[in-house]
Amino acid sequence: MKSIKRVLDFLLSFVALIILSPLFLIIAICIKIDSKGPVFFKQERLGKDGEIFLIYKFRTMVDGAIHMGSGLRTDEGDPRITKVGGFLRKTSLDELPQLINVLKGEMSIVGPRPPVPYHPHKYEDYSEEQKLRFTVLPGITGYAQINGRNEIEWDERIKYDIYYARNWSLGLDFKIFFRTIKIVLCKEGIYRENKNNI
Repeated sequence: MKSIKRVLDFLLSFVALIILSPLFLIIAICIKIDSKGPVFFKQERLGKDGEIFLIYKFRTMVDGAIHMGSGLRTDEGDPRITKVGGFLRKTSLDELPQLINVLKGEMSIVGPRPPVPYHPHKYEDYSEEQKLRFTVLPGITGYAQINGRNEIEWDERIKYDIYYARNWSLGLDFKIFFRTIKIVLCKEGIYRENKNNI
């Protein structure tokens, strides 16, 4: 079944990248016009089995924002977020470049969101139970994202991730995928008071 999941991930990401390429170009132009800096934001994340990889997003903040203000934490109205970036975050369009990660086999369409290597814990500091979340590929969306997204605390997110890893099925993936569409359209859970991701 997991081989089928990988085939679906590859085909969906490949087709989506082709179809969405004009949108990628438009977003890239808007980002460059709006602020100085690169089009893409790249950051190290923890993947399957604790392997580190570079995640891709459209840049939504001023260049070097991670070294300014509250660092990883971002709140609604954060002055580091650009005008175009605010729109990209509200529509989740900033996540689209992760289709490249899916195509490369570093991520899946559905799976636990990959944390940065040092937050909330280093890989070796996760408990054995918590490390279950790293037995599957990280995803663009996941079970925690349809159960609160950024409004829930990290410990609760990890519990949802563990549940997903233990109970994975293609049926669960389809449920998460279609529930994610509703959440994105309704713009639910984009920010929280102590959000931990850029």
